[in-house]
Amino acid sequence: MATTPTAAFSITLDCRLDNVPGTLGKLCVAIGEAGGNIGALDGFDVRGPELRRCLVVHCRDEAHQQKVVEAVRDLKGVTLVDWWDRTFRMHEGGKIETTALAPVNDRDDLSMAYTPGVARVCMAIHEDPALSHRYTIRKNTVAIVSNGTAVLGLGDIGPEAAMPVMEGKAMLFKEFGGVDGFPVCITARTADEVVDFVQRIAPTFGGINLEDIKAPECFEIEERLKASLDIPVFHDDQHGTAVVTLAALWNSLKITGKKMEDLTVVIAGMGAAGVAIGKILINAGVGEIIGCDRTGAVYQGRSDLNVAKEWFAEHTNPSRKMGTIGDVLHGADVFVGVSGPDLITAADLRNMAKDPIVFAMANPNPEIRPEAADGLAAVMATGRSDYPNQINNVLAFPGLFRGALDVNATDITENMKLAAAIAIAESVADAELSPAFVVPSVFDRSVVERVAPAVSRAAIADGVTRLT
Repeated sequence: MATTPTAAFSITLDCRLDNVPGTLGKLCVAIGEAGGNIGALDGFDVRGPELRRCLVVHCRDEAHQQKVVEAVRDLKGVTLVDWWDRTFRMHEGGKIETTALAPVNDRDDLSMAYTPGVARVCMAIHEDPALSHRYTIRKNTVAIVSNGTAVLGLGDIGPEAAMPVMEGKAMLFKEFGGVDGFPVCITARTADEVVDFVQRIAPTFGGINLEDIKAPECFEIEERLKASLDIPVFHDDQHGTAVVTLAALWNSLKITGKKMEDLTVVIAGMGAAGVAIGKILINAGVGEIIGCDRTGAVYQGRSDLNVAKEWFAEHTNPSRKMGTIGDVLHGADVFVGVSGPDLITAADLRNMAKDPIVFAMANPNPEIRPEAADGLAAVMATGRSDYPNQINNVLAFPGLFRGALDVNATDITENMKLAAAIAIAESVADAELSPAFVVPSVFDRSVVERVAPAVSRAAIADGVTRLT
């Protein structure tokens, strides 16, 4: 099925046109007939008998980009001077940099920022290491740690290939939460290697954000780091996803009139996110939860389960339903997908209960596209920014860490996550709530303003801060 053109595959066409009536029109028609969607046109640069024009065109995929380019090249009266993929152009040279906060304009500045004055601060921290959270970047810095073993929906692609994602994460930390996130992609395959590395770099950071580490190692890594470190450790693929999913579900229930305790929820994907979503939904009081992996439904007694899936089986699917994802979706109220593309069909949605809620969150391609689910789901959400209802962790992690750092937290507790979910859900006013708007926009700056103080209050209530 053809997908909608998107900015993720947008290109810029640098064209030189004959300066005669109709040439620009022919160019636009050719792009449209090739399936491209013109997103922007710059101003004219008229040079005698020619004019220069740059156009931004949204495409469906890389093959479609080439189709649009060839259509333009074939036009008489139009010369394609150059073209480029806008996404790759954005990433050239990386997306973040470091900046200095203290001035160094003269000898006095230098003597305080560096030697000899800095020695006084060093000794103060030596005598009281907790002061490092006041007098160094620890106060506002999070390490974004990944070994590249479970990147987006792309799988085990390695630490180098994971860097663009971690850089993007750092951008979002700064843009939305004012937190300085630093990408740290490491060559480490085992849980022991990751834990050892993070423990060794922990003195530099105020928090650790684990990212794109495959299951089941990710569960052990987080558990061991939380036990051994005195700074917040948060595996965003697990808990960030779970927090925003719960927020979206709360608001979706207002639309459908269903109750949490009456729901049957099917979760596709029993990796980090799927297990964490199951846990947070259990705590929220969901009536029945059934998880599915590549083999099918997860149930107690299945002989091929890892430790995380065994825990999941013990706490969900009490009736031990078996079969494929399609089998267990019969009569279900909610589908939550954190697995891979094109997993379910419109026929599966028709077999669900009345007014099904569908969260197809696999990235970059969802389990079912909104075009296929149109008219079948009471609420449809994805993990993508080019569809309504983006269930995106950026709604959670900037505010969670902002709130944790603001009170010098030593941990991120379940109550802090719950506080974040409630704050995110409440960021959508009842008057604004609709099937196409159950979670706030990721560009809504007020979300962090709600989440951070709610998280701070929960941290203080749970006694996990250094505040005196």
